[in-house]
Amino acid sequence: MPQAVEESLARATRQSAAAIPRTRRWLLFALFFAICCGLGYPSLNRVDWRQAGGLEDVVTYANLVTSPPTPDPAEHMQFRILVPYLARPIYRMAKGRIGTWDPIMFGLLMVNAFFTAFTAILLVTVVNRQLGSYPVALGAALLFLLNFAIPNLRLAGFVDAGEAFFLMLLVWALFDQRYWILPIAGILGATAKESFVPFLIVFTLAWWLSSRKSMHAPKPAAAWIVSSWLAALAALALVQWTITHAFRSPLRFGLDLRGDTPYFAHVLNSFRDRNFWYIFVWLLPLSLVRLDRLPRDWRIATTATCAAAFALDAYYGGQPGTIGRALFTIAGPLLSASAALLLFNQGADAAET
Repeated sequence: MPQAVEESLARATRQSAAAIPRTRRWLLFALFFAICCGLGYPSLNRVDWRQAGGLEDVVTYANLVTSPPTPDPAEHMQFRILVPYLARPIYRMAKGRIGTWDPIMFGLLMVNAFFTAFTAILLVTVVNRQLGSYPVALGAALLFLLNFAIPNLRLAGFVDAGEAFFLMLLVWALFDQRYWILPIAGILGATAKESFVPFLIVFTLAWWLSSRKSMHAPKPAAAWIVSSWLAALAALALVQWTITHAFRSPLRFGLDLRGDTPYFAHVLNSFRDRNFWYIFVWLLPLSLVRLDRLPRDWRIATTATCAAAFALDAYYGGQPGTIGRALFTIAGPLLSASAALLLFNQGADAAET
C-alpha cells in the first residue's frame, strides 16, 4: 500500500477514534472558564489598573467599556472594540451589585475568560483529533492555561484573548476544512485587534502553500482564504470609519504606526524583556523535543506568522513585552501541544524505551 494512502488511513482512524462527546466539551469549557476566572481574580479588587505599572493599555480598554471612543485616528488602540464592547453590558449589570469588585474589570474578565476558555477547548479538539490522544490534548490545554501569559496578559484587562481565540479558530477550521468560517473569523478578529489582519493573511497563506497538494479542493479553499483577507481588511476600515468618520485604507493605517526606535535596538530590547522569558523559559525547551510530531501545516503556518510578528513589532516599535504577547498568541497553542506530547504521551515513551 502506498505510504500516502497509509498515512491518510492512519489519520482517519485517529480522528474517528478521538471524537470527544459534546457534553464533555461543555464540561471542559465550564472547568476552563472557572480556572480563568480564578486566574484573573486579582484584577477585580487586588490590583488597581489605574495606577499599576504595565497596565497602561488597560486604561484605554477600560475607557471603551464605559465611554464611546474618541474620533482621533492617532489613537489606534480605540479601534480594538470587540472585547470592550462585549464587556459593556456585563459592566452595566454588575455596577453597584458586586461589592468591592471593580465592575469594569469584571466585565473584561468575563469576556476574556470566555475567549480563553474557548481557545483551550479548540486546542483540546484539534490536538485530540490530530494525535488521537485525549490525555495529551487535555495536558496541552492545561499547560496553555498555566502559562505566565494567561493571568498576566490575557485576564488582566487586555484584549489579546479575543485575537488568540480567532487565531485558534483558524487552526480548527483549516484542519476540518470548514473554510466558510474563515471570513467570519477575519471580520471579528479584525475588530479584536488590528494585528490579527496581517497574522490572518500570513497564517492562511503559509498553510495553503504547505498543504495545497494534499487538499481535496485547493482552489475553493484559496477562494475562501482570500475572501477572509478582504473581509478582515474591510472590517478594519469600517471600524475606523465608524469611529473617526473618515476613510483611511488599512495599508495607510499600518504605515502610520511606524515607531522611531532603531530596528536592531528594538529587537535586542525585546529579548531583554522579562515578560518574554517568563512566557517561554520553560515552554520553549519542553516543546522543541517533540515539535516535529505535530502536523507540518500547523508548524509552517505558525513559524511564518511568528516571523511576521517580529517584523511588524520592529516596524511598530512596541512597548517592552509586546512581542512576547504576540508570539504566545500565535505559537502558544502549538508549543503547549508539543510540550504536552512530551510530558503526557506515556505510550510513545514506552515504545521508545
